Amino acid sequence: MRWRDMRQSGNVEDRRGMGGMGFGGGFRTAGAGGLGGLGIGGILIVVVLSWLFGVNPMSLLDPGSGLETAPAESGSIGTPSDEAGQFAGAVLGDTEEFWTAYFRNAGSNYQKPMMVLFTDAVQSACGTSSAAVGPFYCPGDRKLYIDLGFFRELDRRFGAPGDFAQAYVIAHEVGHHIQTLLGILGRGNPMSRSQANAQSVQQELQADCLAGMWGRSAAERDKLEPGDVEEGLRAAAAIGDDRLQSASQGRVVPEAFTHGSSEQRVAAVRTGLNSTDISACGVR
Repeated sequence: MRWRDMRQSGNVEDRRGMGGMGFGGGFRTAGAGGLGGLGIGGILIVVVLSWLFGVNPMSLLDPGSGLETAPAESGSIGTPSDEAGQFAGAVLGDTEEFWTAYFRNAGSNYQKPMMVLFTDAVQSACGTSSAAVGPFYCPGDRKLYIDLGFFRELDRRFGAPGDFAQAYVIAHEVGHHIQTLLGILGRGNPMSRSQANAQSVQQELQADCLAGMWGRSAAERDKLEPGDVEEGLRAAAAIGDDRLQSASQGRVVPEAFTHGSSEQRVAAVRTGLNSTDISACGVR
């Protein structure tokens, strides 16, 4: 991936090294009544799944829990000086280029998200999260939260190495930002757990598709190298709900899916890679 040729985004807030802030007296968690009747195994599954390209796990456990949070800390804003930070900034900058042009052509303005880099723990409008949660997007403050250490896990634990696999993670979270701008996230009436899971799967697959659309644009602009697309598809397959459930509990429970199967996720990314209009991703 020719990421060094991409424009660096100025919308990067670097909070690395600030981990643990807010874990004192101001740190609150939902009580047992906010877990929707899930047992320990179910809670672990939700945490693992939310770790992989989703949202804050507390919003999955109980979106209406009323989680109390302390005010978020702030870090330096601008271009990071290290290579890992610059890579993330370049990918974000390239998604900005693509979506700004796309929204302009559609007669609208693209509101760029902020990307927060963190280690250990981070505060957001969605709550206080540890690095174990992994990358997530918070609709409450319209920010992407990325622990760059997750990329090592993507390689070592999930067998999905490569810079485009990492870029897919960021582009997927940007996909959730697109959904927020279009009023898709949070849409709908109160629903059962199974209905909420089904809606979550739909939204996650849509974010995969939107990430694929950016990937197509990057390829057309000669930003990708041979094998990059395969890296992204391998990452999508590695974090399918069926594979994760099988690895964590030895069986697959489709009604508990929140992100989609490996086959569904790969298909969603492929749809985006072959599309130039977000209607192909189910956006109406």
